[in-house]
Amino acid sequence: MEGLDTILKYFPGLGPCQIEAFRRLGTLYPEWNAKINVISRKDIENLYPNHILHSLAIAAMLGNLQDDTEIMDLGTGGGFPGIPLAIAYPNCRFHLVDRIGKKIRVASEIASELNLSNVTFQHGDAGECHKRFDYVVSRAVMTLDSLSKIAIRNIDKHSPRANRYKPGLICLKGGDLAQEIENTPYPVMEIPVTDFFNLPVYETKKIVYVPMA
Repeated sequence: MEGLDTILKYFPGLGPCQIEAFRRLGTLYPEWNAKINVISRKDIENLYPNHILHSLAIAAMLGNLQDDTEIMDLGTGGGFPGIPLAIAYPNCRFHLVDRIGKKIRVASEIASELNLSNVTFQHGDAGECHKRFDYVVSRAVMTLDSLSKIAIRNIDKHSPRANRYKPGLICLKGGDLAQEIENTPYPVMEIPVTDFFNLPVYETKKIVYVPMA
């Protein structure tokens, strides 16, 4: 499977259970998407580069995380970037949040079929979650300035975990972000996805990190 081979190229240290989980995503998402549309019909053919490996750009940036690091995926949709990250970090805990019930259902069912025990789900707004996390991650659900104002409420500024990056918001975005960054009342770091994955599909894609601790 070409998409899986690309993941193994960039993440050669994955264990057998992780490899099998990433392999199964290639069949589970098309099966579920045929019942409940969470990825556009055209885009499902590009599941690995456009969704799975793209989500893993956050893992490439973060590197190793301490056990029990806690991460919220805000506006997860069908489970991106949360589910690929939960596979990549089996010893960390993930909480996936989305307003749309059918999307959370798909993400939850896929996590269940993969036996991912490190993922929880919430149908609703992030404001209804009063827990704090090391990181809030997201994939372009809203402008960066709006997203940062929401994420700050769920960031554990005093986290005891000594990860490479301080607690904050990490999101995947594309295009010219100059205006969004200017409107964001926090320092912002832009990292091209091509720094990690040298593929043409990511030429305009960025990882945006907003430290909040």
